[in-house]
Amino acid sequence: MIRKLSFRKKIFSYFTVIFIIFTVFVLLFQYQREKEFKKEIHEQKLNNIIEIANKYINNNDLSKNKNYRLIDSIKTIIPNNIRITVINPTGIVLYDNKVEDFEKMENHLQRPEIQESVVSDFGANIRKSKTTGKKYYYYSKYYTDYFIRTATVYDIEIKKKLKAENMSLIYICSLFTILLLVLLFVTKNISKTISKLKDFTIKLNAGKKYDKEAIFPNDELGTISKQMIVIYDKLNNAKEKITLANDKLFSHLQALNEGIAFFSLDKKHLLSNNNFIKYMNFIADKSTINPEFFFKLKYAESLINYIDMKINKNVIVNPDNLPSFEIDIQKDGKYFNIWCTIFHDKSFEIVIKDTTKLKKRKLLKQQITSNIAHELKTPVTTIMGYLETLNRNILQEEKQKYFISKAYIQANRLSELIEDIAVLNKIEESRELFKFEKINLINIINDVIDNIKIRLYEKKITVNIEIQKELIIFANKSLLFSIFFNLTDNAIKYGGENIQIDIKKYNEDKKLFYFSFANTGNSIDKKYLTRIFERFYRIEAGRSRKTGGTGLGLSIVKNAIELHSGKISANNNNETGVKFLFTLAK
Repeated sequence: MIRKLSFRKKIFSYFTVIFIIFTVFVLLFQYQREKEFKKEIHEQKLNNIIEIANKYINNNDLSKNKNYRLIDSIKTIIPNNIRITVINPTGIVLYDNKVEDFEKMENHLQRPEIQESVVSDFGANIRKSKTTGKKYYYYSKYYTDYFIRTATVYDIEIKKKLKAENMSLIYICSLFTILLLVLLFVTKNISKTISKLKDFTIKLNAGKKYDKEAIFPNDELGTISKQMIVIYDKLNNAKEKITLANDKLFSHLQALNEGIAFFSLDKKHLLSNNNFIKYMNFIADKSTINPEFFFKLKYAESLINYIDMKINKNVIVNPDNLPSFEIDIQKDGKYFNIWCTIFHDKSFEIVIKDTTKLKKRKLLKQQITSNIAHELKTPVTTIMGYLETLNRNILQEEKQKYFISKAYIQANRLSELIEDIAVLNKIEESRELFKFEKINLINIINDVIDNIKIRLYEKKITVNIEIQKELIIFANKSLLFSIFFNLTDNAIKYGGENIQIDIKKYNEDKKLFYFSFANTGNSIDKKYLTRIFERFYRIEAGRSRKTGGTGLGLSIVKNAIELHSGKISANNNNETGVKFLFTLAK
């Protein structure tokens, strides 16, 4: 039914209901407030009498001599209709000015007003007295050694005093009536304008064509309607362009590997991506989502000083040559390049780039190049020395064979070195070339043992394998062979004779197999354990040359395991030997 009403009637009905509800609440609030006010006045009167009685008791030490009947002396200064009762903390009545034999009165400790005054500043209650049979308005206060209670007979006169006055209610009702009449007049005029505006917005939202002059009368409202159409069209076009540009910009920022943030002249954050927060938190050693925290970074102090200098009001920025500044930061093994560009309006952008991989790759390549040159130099120099001796001297056949065999050993070492370097480079730079397939691991381990069976026999090394016969793993066959071959080869070269090698699968979960490779040979000093997987790292000078190693075996193992989504660590196996713990993805 309400849908058929005109706008004027609707708005009038709505506001009428609101005014009625509001008025009812105001009336109820005012009525209750009047009652509470009258009640407070009455209780204040009773409280004043209690204070007078308490002062009299204290001034005359009645609590010590127990002669509370002396309170009768103040009857002349208090109204005749006031009843005063003094009660000790256990509830025994010590005095009552309206009861002659108050000593015979029953215990008052459980009276509601007494109980309330124990936990509050005072207690009040309206009830019928069990002593006199009359209905009283009680008011009680607790003073540590006694309670003082005052009361007035709750008769018609008291009820009248506590009753709220009706004058304010009449005033509010009159005001409501006047406002209702004013609302009736206002809704009549405004409904015409709003009805036309409603029709206009409906057509505007629907995108319908309309006659601008016909919608509104030729007055202020008509002018407003025309301007609304112009503004609407401009805003709609601008909104579409801005939305499209923002979507592109935000998508681009989130796709960047760099952390980037834009700030206003007063260093307020405008826009940033997730990587900016991530890199900033790492540099700051603090977790925050506020990009403005960047300006508190001590590591970027020089960059921040540059920004402060350029956004100074006295500095002019050339839009054709925007100023920029960059710094490099090293923090906990990671490297960051940070640069800033100041725009012509003094807003600016800060870009944080994680250059750790580039830096480490550069350092690694430098180190590898140096190590390779050094490692290749030794066998090449040795071979050249042997060949030069053979070329320049006429030697006996036995000596010739000796020099040739030595040159062959060095040439073989050189070949192994080149082969290991090639394997490492392939793992690190051409990982996608390795084919992965389902492989039974025990077959790979058996192939490794068969390949070096003679060397194991010569050094009297026994191998104990505790892996089930059907352990299928998704891996690259050649790399899996390299892992167990190099670990076993390492144990043969450095473990000594009469040792035992234990290969176990000791655990597994949904994603990984857990393996241990241990030998009972020579242990490694703890200070070297974290570095034995580095390329060409030697625990002792010349160790690899004496045993024929290339210094790359464990590095190949580590990289091959990581390619299989695993990790490896090394520690000493009890008192002797070394234990390698590693994981391989299923």
